[in-house]
Amino acid sequence: MSLPPQFLDEIRARVPLSRVIGRKVVWDLRRSNQAKGDWWAPCPFHGEKTPSFHVDDQKGFYYCFGCHAKGDALTFLREAEGMGFIEAVEFLAAEAGLPMPERDQRAVQRADRRSELVEVMEQAARWFRMQLSTGTAEQARAYLARRGLDEAACERFGIGFAPDQRQGLFNALRSKGISEQLIVEAGLAAKPDDGGAPFDRFRGRITFPIRDGRGRCIAFGGRAMDPNARAKYLNSPETPLFDKGRNLYNIGPARAAVAKGKPLVVAEGYMDVIALVRAGFEGAVAPLGTAITEDQLRLMWRISPEPVIALDGDEAGLRAAIRLIDLALPMTGPGQALRFAFLPQGLDPDDLIRAKGASAMAAILDEARPLVDLLWRRETEGRVFDSPERRAALDKALAEAVGRIPDKDTRDHYHSVLRNLKWKLFGPRRRDAAQTARTPRDNWRGRGARFQPEAPTPPTRASRLSSGDLDEQDAEGLIEAMVLAICANHPELISTVESRLERLEPQDADRAALIHDLLSGTQSQAGQRALESIMADPHVKTAPAILRPHDGDAAAGILANALDRIEARRAVREEIARAEAEIEGLADEGLTWRVAQSTRARQQADHPSLADLSDLGEDSDAYRAILDAALKNEIWRKPRR
Repeated sequence: MSLPPQFLDEIRARVPLSRVIGRKVVWDLRRSNQAKGDWWAPCPFHGEKTPSFHVDDQKGFYYCFGCHAKGDALTFLREAEGMGFIEAVEFLAAEAGLPMPERDQRAVQRADRRSELVEVMEQAARWFRMQLSTGTAEQARAYLARRGLDEAACERFGIGFAPDQRQGLFNALRSKGISEQLIVEAGLAAKPDDGGAPFDRFRGRITFPIRDGRGRCIAFGGRAMDPNARAKYLNSPETPLFDKGRNLYNIGPARAAVAKGKPLVVAEGYMDVIALVRAGFEGAVAPLGTAITEDQLRLMWRISPEPVIALDGDEAGLRAAIRLIDLALPMTGPGQALRFAFLPQGLDPDDLIRAKGASAMAAILDEARPLVDLLWRRETEGRVFDSPERRAALDKALAEAVGRIPDKDTRDHYHSVLRNLKWKLFGPRRRDAAQTARTPRDNWRGRGARFQPEAPTPPTRASRLSSGDLDEQDAEGLIEAMVLAICANHPELISTVESRLERLEPQDADRAALIHDLLSGTQSQAGQRALESIMADPHVKTAPAILRPHDGDAAAGILANALDRIEARRAVREEIARAEAEIEGLADEGLTWRVAQSTRARQQADHPSLADLSDLGEDSDAYRAILDAALKNEIWRKPRR
């Protein structure tokens, strides 16, 4: 039924929102300001003791700061009372003392037809219930007893039985004066293509009534008793009452349970839901024979901001969860999240509860993991990332997936979590102390060495990098400290050098923790300890990039050059190691030392920009002098004895 917007605005204006909601809550009068129409109460949707539910009569909206439920009077009547849209409008119109607009005749006819179909479905549900107590249902009763369902449970969930008769239900309904057309339109019988008499859709099956949010029977599910049946489970077809992609089994009772503080648990089938509800998890629902759809996700989020998807611990359950990732990511955001709980291999909720009790199921639900963990599992499980190309492919896949999330803050948090997981997977490994202790300085006084470096210039002499107290490893540690200090003071630069930071291999465990903190956006005691130590260093705290925190461009340049320097030094070490391995046993230590000095000098000559780090205190003239002397003395020649 189409209603004029002016009419809806009028009934909203005439009926204070607090009057509608006041029927379901107890106002906190100490916190509320009645004169201004400002009201507070414990939330009726998620159950709490402190008032976080706010109602603003002037704006006509409510909002819960706990579960983030929000809306107007119509929304509240639909979500909290289970009313349909027209029913909610009629309620508000009566409160406002306004007559409903004249209804479109075709809409009236459709509504009347739906009412007739609902009545047919209720008649069918009663007939199925009666058949469960007959002699033909002995096998069905035995099956239900094995599953732990007694008469009281069957009554609670409306479980019945469809005898294996071609027209058992059809004839029963026709005897009550219900037309053939209504029976077929309700999906209870099918008419053959050849025009023969309609036949029952459900035959030889245990039946489960499927009800909408208002408790009306709109469809049936049936479990076959014949092990050779073509389909173990069968649902009603699409009808004017039933759209399987827009409904959930047990939706009405689950919504009421979630409003009282129970979690919304999404299981795979009817029996799973029944087992969960009987074990105390009343907020259980299930999709209706298909994978979860967008409409079903939206329906779940209207009930709970964070449903728990409980899946069987087999390959099929994992595949179902993975399919849900791509569906959920473009819809996820604040107040619309998912968690995933996987049961032990080979067990469904009913099996687990009967074998180990409700506490075992509660433990599984408590360990449910967020969607981001499942995304990481999908992209990494069973794969080897032993090359830059494979790691880049992982980065691309994760970036594309997260890029589908519409909310920026949520995307940022996903990137942060995934960065942390990548750090754990690819982070620097601790080298053995014996391997890291050896540096080029060990060969500084090689036998037969004729070459001696010139004295450093005054700027170089003033730098700790050129101090006699610093060896090669200490010098690199100081540059590394500058990198970490700049990143800490300019966090906006971290994303531009993320992969280069990941390749740093600090020997100090606290510095490694600091790198982890910078990349993941977290803060640890070890990382804070390392940062305090770095910032206390006189050379670091007086550097221009630290003294001028607002000069981001300068800091970016210094950061890039410092990382270049570290990577260049690492390349030199690797080159020296390769050279030493190649000439081992062919030359004396003097030649090894000469090769090392030549490699270092050439590195500095090939990359003069790396020496242009005035804030690190190094003097490029000294390196060029080393190169000139190396070339003049022909250090590659072995000296005569």
